[in-house]
Amino acid sequence: MTATQLTYLILAVAIARVIFYLKPQIWRNNLKTRRVLVEYMDSIVVAGVAALFIIHFLFRTFYIPSGSMIPTLKVNDYILVNEFVYRFKKPQRNDIIVFTPPPAAQAEGKEFIKRVIALGGEKVEIKDHKVFINDVPREDPTVENQVDYDMPAITVPPGHLFVMGDNRPLSADSHIWGFLPEKNVIGKAELIILPPYRIRVLK
Repeated sequence: MTATQLTYLILAVAIARVIFYLKPQIWRNNLKTRRVLVEYMDSIVVAGVAALFIIHFLFRTFYIPSGSMIPTLKVNDYILVNEFVYRFKKPQRNDIIVFTPPPAAQAEGKEFIKRVIALGGEKVEIKDHKVFINDVPREDPTVENQVDYDMPAITVPPGHLFVMGDNRPLSADSHIWGFLPEKNVIGKAELIILPPYRIRVLK
């Protein structure tokens, strides 16, 4: 159910609840049934409002449309994204983040998901099928398909991130379109929620 559908459901139940309150005579011959229905409607409205608050201010779902994060994330996975966490801290290395790509990505209207590889002020270099951060080769246990290209050393500007997909050869990421402004980050991917057999905490 989408947030819009949930909103319509809450409104419909709330309207029915008001009618029950203003016209109690509708159920005067069956007060027990009326009492049960009112309790259900109150529960639906309260739970629905709480869910909308969580969706709009704390968490949201995100659908994985491509294989750029294989094997960590697969096509058709649904994940839970924490939109609250970065209000108190900045993205950290290895975080999986959802973000609005910069104009150079030529993906207007789309949102991307990648892994944070380097932070502002750090040097990134790609050579010999490895990613180097400040001249130290990066350990990537989540990556099956290593890089098949080279990139000369560059320094990430302050307030920016260098991000890559876990499926390195097939990911349109910072090695193509450049640095990601931290202000473009929407949230941190926390959990795969669908399909059921894929449920797990993301690392």
